[in-house]
Amino acid sequence: MLRILLAEDHQLVRDGLRAILQREGMKTVDDVADGLQAVESATALAPDVAILDFDMPGLNGIDAARRILDASPGTRCILLTMYTETQYVLGALRAGILGYVVKTQAATELLQAIEVVRRGEIYVSRGIPRAVIDAYLQRKELPSPQLTARELMVLQLVAEGRSSREVAATLGISIKTVESHRSSIMSKLDIHEVATLVRYAIRSGLVRP
Repeated sequence: MLRILLAEDHQLVRDGLRAILQREGMKTVDDVADGLQAVESATALAPDVAILDFDMPGLNGIDAARRILDASPGTRCILLTMYTETQYVLGALRAGILGYVVKTQAATELLQAIEVVRRGEIYVSRGIPRAVIDAYLQRKELPSPQLTARELMVLQLVAEGRSSREVAATLGISIKTVESHRSSIMSKLDIHEVATLVRYAIRSGLVRP
């Protein structure tokens, strides 16, 4: 039976997650409300998986994961978060967290993440560009942390030669929104030509040359 530590500061959320885990045959060895308690519990119990909310009192999920992994190297950590920005994803991976699950996704995604990280592999929620993870693993130049997850998707599609209409259809957004994202990307990167934008995307590992 997989042993899970659950750290989440909202009681209702903890109760719901614990019920889901138990239904799937997993044992919650402890559930706590803040990051410091999570570290203490993991140190004492050495769970197989620690599920950590990002926003917790005392210690956030990323900092808690660092301490947990120091005390219990065999524990696999999953971060629950509302943030999809690149800098948060990379910060979690650099801390040794293997699972990055966005709270707006269904509970089935958390279960998938547990199955993946227990094998020592990386799992990130849908909607977070895989290229960010690939760049991290291959130690490539990483995309600017100023870009949002949606802007990274638009950048990748534009660099692949897609028209604004095609990007809009792929992402399910309006052409006007695509143009707005494209303008924001160029402004943030201080790039004003599509050819230069494509070269940046190649260096960042978003597209292949």
